[in-house]
Amino acid sequence: MEFAFSDEQEMIRASAEGFLADVSDSAAVRAAMVSERGFDEALWQRLCQEMYWPAIHIPETYGGLGLGFVELTILLEQMGRRLLCSPFFATAGMATPALLLAADDEQKQRWLPSIAEGSVTATLAFSSANGWSADDVQATVVAEGDGFILNGTLKHVLDGHGADLLIIAARQPGTTGEKGISLFAVNAASAGITRQMLPTMDQTRRQARIQLKGLYLEADALLGEFGRGWPHLERVLQLACIGLAAEQTGGAQQVLDLSVAYMQERQQFGRPIASFQALKHRAADMMLQVECARSASYYAACVAQEVLDPQGDPQVAAQLPLAAALAKAQCSETYFHCASESIQLHGGVGFTWEYDPHLYFKRARASESFLGLPAWHRERIASVILGEQP
Repeated sequence: MEFAFSDEQEMIRASAEGFLADVSDSAAVRAAMVSERGFDEALWQRLCQEMYWPAIHIPETYGGLGLGFVELTILLEQMGRRLLCSPFFATAGMATPALLLAADDEQKQRWLPSIAEGSVTATLAFSSANGWSADDVQATVVAEGDGFILNGTLKHVLDGHGADLLIIAARQPGTTGEKGISLFAVNAASAGITRQMLPTMDQTRRQARIQLKGLYLEADALLGEFGRGWPHLERVLQLACIGLAAEQTGGAQQVLDLSVAYMQERQQFGRPIASFQALKHRAADMMLQVECARSASYYAACVAQEVLDPQGDPQVAAQLPLAAALAKAQCSETYFHCASESIQLHGGVGFTWEYDPHLYFKRARASESFLGLPAWHRERIASVILGEQP
């Protein structure tokens, strides 16, 4: 694997960094997070029409730019750094991989061009409980004539209150675990769907509860084979973990930068507190953790790229479960640690509304639990390693 950016990737990183510094500063984030939809719709169209970001890893055949998951990770890191309020992660980091992995060509032609141009936002809805495993898929689906009927409740749906397309997971009644799960691409305006936006600790990222009551779907809504959707869903969740880890890395980098800048201007005993050795050590520890998180994030992104590439190396792609769990565990703990330290290094103003560290602290805590806590992912790492032993 090549762990250095190519010239093209460095250009993507630099342009994303500069653009987001202008359009997603503190004032813009605070305005977006209290708006009705939770993001600036005009800015979202700029991301789509000027920057072409939702199209970045969609194949050219379906109206995309045909780049890879590493390029998506670059964007997500910069978005996490600026706390960008948008449906980008739900659309590009969760729903789009589901379509790429599970949909047939006709379904891809139907949805991916619209996602690429920004006229459709999408999200993944699968958990009916408070966990992230196959057992938490509890919405039910039964075959009805040539179609299907879905019932149940879906929780923790990112940007689910305003998404145009829902990728829904449901299981056949009487099945448990990984058996009987199917994926469906559903127009969110369909009869039988009720959506409720939920109050969350992290105001920069909205979640919703979706109720399915007698939702009838035609046969062409099914992604893949009926009752055999878990392998696709599992990979989608692993890819989402990698995307979220990239966001967490960007956020950790930003709170480190905010802390160092504040320490250089804050005076105590006639000199900047950045000159105090104890505070230097704490900042150095934060930097070390950020670099470890970045390494884990981009290693996992390289693995993910092989998964989504039809000509990818199968031996590298097989490392996805381990790489995703490692990235999510490492980046979650790094972000939360750095956000906590940032508040401490800012002193009494660290958790006041006027300063930004509290926004990053809330995002760090929310993203730490979303898609699984670090301890849960470490158990997955252990199970993967033990499963490989003879």
